Amino acid sequence: MEIINLSYLDMFYVYLFLILPIILLVWLKVGIILDLVVSISRMSIQLILIGIYLKFIFEINSLLLNIAWILAMLIVANFSILRQSNLSVRKFFICTFFGLSLATSIILAIFVALIICPSPIYNARYMIPIFGMILGNSMRGNVIVLERFYSSIKKNEKEFITYQMLGATISEATKPYIRSALLAALTPQLSTIATMGIVSLPGMMTGQILGGSFPINAIKYQIAVMVCIFSALVCTTVFNLLLTRKIAFDSYGMLKHNIFRK
Repeated sequence: MEIINLSYLDMFYVYLFLILPIILLVWLKVGIILDLVVSISRMSIQLILIGIYLKFIFEINSLLLNIAWILAMLIVANFSILRQSNLSVRKFFICTFFGLSLATSIILAIFVALIICPSPIYNARYMIPIFGMILGNSMRGNVIVLERFYSSIKKNEKEFITYQMLGATISEATKPYIRSALLAALTPQLSTIATMGIVSLPGMMTGQILGGSFPINAIKYQIAVMVCIFSALVCTTVFNLLLTRKIAFDSYGMLKHNIFRK
């Protein structure tokens, strides 16, 4: 199947799609035009640079280089999670990095080494894109879970203290907030999974089809990746809630207010 390449002129036409939303935002006086331009520009520059870099990674296909790139992805994702969750990077970085890297790396290793079985086993063409999809979705889920969990306890501190005064342990007192935070992160993902194929055609599957793969092969990869993404999302969020909980409360069971970013 022939792959249709997009020319630079085609990409210019793609950017013209932004004219209508910009007109509407200006008309409604929504002051995000500068943010929109900066974000689109950053996205374009970053993706072009990453595309060039990945070309060399795929050609070199070194195990050490692949691991180094995955570590860089984990570090950037971990910083982003804590900052967007309004939590102290200094206090939580090590434990959230451990929770994030443990679950995503185990799932990646099982999926690539036991299911796909590329040659070589650390083939960058499979290893890095799949890890990027797993990590990206886990990152968004962790932001929601951590922000919701700690902001809810801070907002309802009297209720939280009352639980403990009635005899609840930290584990018992935090369980309702953990459930609420997990539901907030997992419900949209479950909704996406449940309607996939009917309401939406996911990006990975569409990309493979446009790239020349047979639809059934693209569908099998998409199902496998979605299962991996959901598994990683649940594991990383639960791990990070349990790990950060050990740091976030003092010996009296009170939430430390210095865990939040100033």
